[in-house]
Amino acid sequence: MEPIVNVVLPVFAIILCGYGAGRLKLLGAESSEAINKFVYFVALPVLLFYSMARVDPAEIFNWPYIGAFTIGSFATLLIGMMVARLFFKSRLAHQSLFGMIAIFGNTGYMGIPLAVLAFGEAAALPAIVATVFQSTVMIAFAVTLIEIDLSDEKGGRALLGVIRPLLKNPLLVSSTAGILWSISGLNLPASVQTFCSILSGAAGPSALFAIGLFVVGKPLLHGFSEVASASALKLLIHPLITWLLFRYVFDADPLWQAVGVLMAALPAGALVFVVAQNYNVYVQRASAAILLSTIAAVLTVSALFLTPAMNPALP
Repeated sequence: MEPIVNVVLPVFAIILCGYGAGRLKLLGAESSEAINKFVYFVALPVLLFYSMARVDPAEIFNWPYIGAFTIGSFATLLIGMMVARLFFKSRLAHQSLFGMIAIFGNTGYMGIPLAVLAFGEAAALPAIVATVFQSTVMIAFAVTLIEIDLSDEKGGRALLGVIRPLLKNPLLVSSTAGILWSISGLNLPASVQTFCSILSGAAGPSALFAIGLFVVGKPLLHGFSEVASASALKLLIHPLITWLLFRYVFDADPLWQAVGVLMAALPAGALVFVVAQNYNVYVQRASAAILLSTIAAVLTVSALFLTPAMNPALP
C-alpha cells in the first residue's frame, strides 16, 4: 500500500498545482491548451523517440508478453467502444477516446516506478516495453479512428485525408524515428541524450499540470456514468482479460506476467487528455476519467497485490 500511495500522491499533487494556479488566476484557461500543445508537439515526441531509440529491439520482442498485453488491450478497447456506442450513443471519435481511457494506463509516470518498487530493477524492462507499446501502437490506432471520424471527405479522398495528418502526426513520426534508430544499432551522442533526457522529463508533469488547469470551473460530475464505466473497464476489465491471457494462453516469465497485469491495472494516463484536447473532443470526460480512475486505483491496485497474479513475482 505504501509504494502505491508514494507514487499516486505526487500525481495528485501536480494536478492540484495546476488547479491551484488556475483557481488563483495565475494562469488562465488558455494556458492549459498552450501547455498541452507543448506536450503534444515538443516534449512527448522527444520522450517517445528517446524511449524507443535506447531499447534493444531483441529485448522488446518478448512475444508471449507482447501477445497477452496486445490482445488484452485490443479486446478491452473493442469492449469499450461497443459500450460507448450502445449505451452512450457516442460517435466514432468519442468511442475511440472512451476505449483509449479503458486501455491507456499511466505506465510511464506511475507504472515504471511502481513496478520497480514492487518487484525490483528487473521489472523495469517489461514496464518500459508496455509503455512503448501503448505510446506507439495504441496511440496510432486511436488517432486513426479520430481522424477518420473528423475527416470531412468521403471515399478515396477521405482515406487520403486521414493518411496525410497521420504521416505528419508528431507522436507517430517520433516513435517511428526512434524504432528506426534502435534498429540501426547506432548510439545516441551524449549531447543528444542529455537534450532528450531534460526535455522528455517535462512531458508527464506538464500534462498533469494542464489537467489541473483545465478542470477549474468545469463540471467534473457531468457524464459521470460514462466516466465511471470507462474507469471500471480500465481498472477491472483490462487487467482481468490480460491476466486470463497470461494464465491460459501465453506462457510468459512470472515476473513479466505480473508486470503486464500491473500495467493493465493502472489508472488512465494523462496522454488521453493530451490527445482529446489536441482534437478538441471528449476533453471533459477524459480529464474526469483520469482523476476518478487515479483515485480509485489506490484501492484497486492495492487489492491486486493480494491476488495470485502478483505473488509469483513478489520478492
